[in-house]
Amino acid sequence: MKLIMAIVSSDDSRDVLDRLTKAGFRATVIGTTGGFLREGNTTIFLGIEDQKVSAALDILQQVCRRRSQWVSPLPTLEGPGLEMAEPIEVSVGGAVAFVMNVEQFIQA
Repeated sequence: MKLIMAIVSSDDSRDVLDRLTKAGFRATVIGTTGGFLREGNTTIFLGIEDQKVSAALDILQQVCRRRSQWVSPLPTLEGPGLEMAEPIEVSVGGAVAFVMNVEQFIQA
């Protein structure tokens, strides 16, 4: 048995969960925040049989796409006054998944 811990953008989480549910997976979800932009993420936990890992990861790859977003950095404190830096393009979205061995599984 494996545990998949997947961190996905909150923008993609509903679609991911719908697709996982339709494929017969059960998941536990936790709202999280992190990364450079401090934007909302969703952490999804899936306890699944070894042979179903690739199917779950395929769903993550199909739904969670990286995309570009323009952000304005915080003002700098250098120079004569507060100066706004130029907006920069950053890559957001996608998913990070960790697949871990489960030594014991108990469902009460």
